[in-house]
Amino acid sequence: MKSLIQRIADALESADALVITAGAGMGVDSGLPDFRGTTGFWQAYPPFAKLGLRFEQLANPRWFRSDPALAWGFYGHRLMAYRSAQPHAGFGILKQWAERMKHGGFIYTSNVDGAFQKAGFSEDRILEAHGTIHILQCLNECGAPPFAADCYRVDIDIETMRARDPLPSCPKCGRLARPNLLMFGDADWDERRTAEQSRRMKTWHQSIRGSRIVVIECGAGTAVPTVRMFSEQLADIDKAFLVRINVREPQTTVGIGIAGGALAMLVEIDETLKGRK
Repeated sequence: MKSLIQRIADALESADALVITAGAGMGVDSGLPDFRGTTGFWQAYPPFAKLGLRFEQLANPRWFRSDPALAWGFYGHRLMAYRSAQPHAGFGILKQWAERMKHGGFIYTSNVDGAFQKAGFSEDRILEAHGTIHILQCLNECGAPPFAADCYRVDIDIETMRARDPLPSCPKCGRLARPNLLMFGDADWDERRTAEQSRRMKTWHQSIRGSRIVVIECGAGTAVPTVRMFSEQLADIDKAFLVRINVREPQTTVGIGIAGGALAMLVEIDETLKGRK
């Protein structure tokens, strides 16, 4: 492990740019629940265990039409939890590393919790591949652009995990709103905001071609491999130095894989870097 940490420190010291890729495991050290497997999800949400609903069944846009109180019970609880959660110290470490590099950094994440913005990263340097819970869209598709969820508070019966009226609504037409994030089987997701983020990342990526790039991947699993595939693509195409930090699935055919939590590993790497000064 020590030799791997030294290699990572070497790469960070000589890098021109940092790409931070993150999955759900990045948020665990901030106190957010781990939905890995049906058991993990049901431990976080016992009422849904009684209904026999798994995460992938519940995270489906159909509930907003057939049972909006159930849908907003789940997503409303997550919205309130993400608002109150504080990003762990690992976010600050990554931000400091990026700020020291010539071309700075860019974030690519499948997380919808808005933690990178809360940690102080520039909105212009974040790509939320699956959208965010902090932005809403009209379920009626009235033409209103995605809008901020800041003014909405969802009142939830914790015993049943059902939301009470009033539910979030579209400011243009007054009909029901839903989170602007990609769900399972979701043909109605308004991806305009994420498409603009993708455009900005593409422009930045093109501007650093030929530079020494380090990719730090935190907590991205194989169940939904979006982040892992993106990290590996950078390692393959740009010859970027990939560091995969994952408690259960650190395996990689490119770069370095470390079995550990995001916070603990980022702290250890940072202490190694500081010890060289």
